[in-house]
Amino acid sequence: MSPMARTILLLSLSNVFMTFAWYAHLKTLNHRAWWIAALASWGIALFEYLLQVPANRVGYTVMSVPQLKILQELITLAVFVPFVLFYLKQGLKLDYLWASLCMLGAVYFMFRGQG
Repeated sequence: MSPMARTILLLSLSNVFMTFAWYAHLKTLNHRAWWIAALASWGIALFEYLLQVPANRVGYTVMSVPQLKILQELITLAVFVPFVLFYLKQGLKLDYLWASLCMLGAVYFMFRGQG
């Protein structure tokens, strides 16, 4: 698998864990003390870091740090929107499309002239 594909795969998996660590407690632990939610989130975040750190190390062999960051942000959006729709059951808004288009523009400008 190419370094770019491996980076995208690892960052995608990392972002699934990150999204759950950051937001799932709003649905599942909202009736518990905040520190219980924080401890649960830290436990989930460990798995995020076990994927994110290798992803960035592999990605850094073929991308700059700013390129890695914008790629991670795009992946975050791609993971977050389905999470909001299907897990948190919040409605789809046209603003999600506009935000996505802005992110795609950022990716274009960050990666143009490559290859």
